[in-house]
Amino acid sequence: MERISWNQYFMAQSHLLASRSTCHRLMVGATIVRDNRIIAGGYNGSVAREAHCIDGECLMDHGHCIRTVHAEMNAILQCAKFGASTEQAELYVTHYPCVNCSKAIIQAGIKKVHFAQDYHNHPYAQQLFKQAQVETVHVPLDPVYSQHFAVELKKDVLAALSQLPETTENVTLIKAVKKQL
Repeated sequence: MERISWNQYFMAQSHLLASRSTCHRLMVGATIVRDNRIIAGGYNGSVAREAHCIDGECLMDHGHCIRTVHAEMNAILQCAKFGASTEQAELYVTHYPCVNCSKAIIQAGIKKVHFAQDYHNHPYAQQLFKQAQVETVHVPLDPVYSQHFAVELKKDVLAALSQLPETTENVTLIKAVKKQL
């Protein structure tokens, strides 16, 4: 396999971050990059110390879960929290940003948004990006890499399972996980 391109590398990172999502409606991951270096990442999930959607149910209002903070916003907030400038940075995200995240992206000074999947691309979000001269680029994750990552992840999971002590509870868990793989 050839060396992975920067775009695919950062998009793969966003997909990996999405696997940490605590929202069962849509798993989204975002990676902020400056000068080909990752400065922050985020996934959609509840506010710290709040119940997670996966542990119960979404807190819905007008068809939207209001419990979660979006992946893009979480990544931007990580930069703010730890003092990393987002000026002229690029964002890699698994799904096209919503209107509110688009506003935050613009205000954060991010110059380019790479997205893997269309997701209710609101015309106003597109208009805002165009007006602010934020470039948007469709960068789907190459199936070659997603297949490779799946195979490697399966190997890692099986290796980790083999290290568990052989208790009745663990044997049941191991059988259940192997059945899913």
